[in-house]
Amino acid sequence: MDERGKSSSDDLRRALAQGDAMLEGIGPIIGHLLSAPDHSLFSDEIVARVRGMLADLARQVLRTQAEATGQKGRDAFADRHGEALAEHLQASSGLLLHCHALAIEWQLTEKLEDQLGIDPVLAPLLQRLIADSDGTVSSAAMAALAAQARFAQAQRRMELPLGELPGDLLHELLLAWRRYCGETRSDAVARAEGKLRQSFDESSGRLALFARLVSSSSGTSRSALAIEDAGAALFLSALAERSGQTRELAILSSHARQTVRLALGLRAAGLDAERIDETLLRLHPGAAPVTGLEGIDQDTARGILLASGHGKKR
Repeated sequence: MDERGKSSSDDLRRALAQGDAMLEGIGPIIGHLLSAPDHSLFSDEIVARVRGMLADLARQVLRTQAEATGQKGRDAFADRHGEALAEHLQASSGLLLHCHALAIEWQLTEKLEDQLGIDPVLAPLLQRLIADSDGTVSSAAMAALAAQARFAQAQRRMELPLGELPGDLLHELLLAWRRYCGETRSDAVARAEGKLRQSFDESSGRLALFARLVSSSSGTSRSALAIEDAGAALFLSALAERSGQTRELAILSSHARQTVRLALGLRAAGLDAERIDETLLRLHPGAAPVTGLEGIDQDTARGILLASGHGKKR
């Protein structure tokens, strides 16, 4: 790497570290806001949506528990214990950050609809993929469309189906449920947990469906990096896949204060500096441009991301 490239790389590393310092505080801040009446430090909408998703996850687990114990009033049982279990789930940093990322993704989805007229469910690229002559691509796109429709409906209701969790987070949730039950955990609870694990199919969830669609061809993954054509869901899945980041980090990089991470992610994904500037301008018209991108290549950008404290895949 020449001196210009080294200087650009060093500058971007420092800028990324500043953005990562803010990410370090997201979990503790969200946890505090969910348990405190004053939400002024974060968007009330985001906090309410995270709270709603955790409450919905708790209710689903409790309804399964009630069914396993033979109780007739599943909903009443879930209502009695839901608030306490949801509060207990707040201690799960993985669940908390995942719900926060989904809330941010939905916020971005609504922003793209308001500002660019992109349908929250059927983005232009997804529509073309549904009409693709390749039956495999077309089928995958149809499945992704159905999953995105479910996601939109769930977000409007501030809900999150258990089946839409990544497998490691379902496991984390069930362990948290075990701890919540403590010494009172019965055989019925173990049966309920077994039923939830047996019925879980991560491959049919929205995140897996979009990941498969993005990886179905190199052309699809490149096209999906045009957010004005792909919409939020496909764009974020492609960004995560091609930059080597978790999808949660790709989502958080869409925030106005994470433009350096977004720019590095797009560079690691293969976009040139001009296209990156166009994307940043669409998302954050008032943000300062990220300098130094023309001085680094795709591998250097990926290396900078991986070297950061938040750069590794889950």
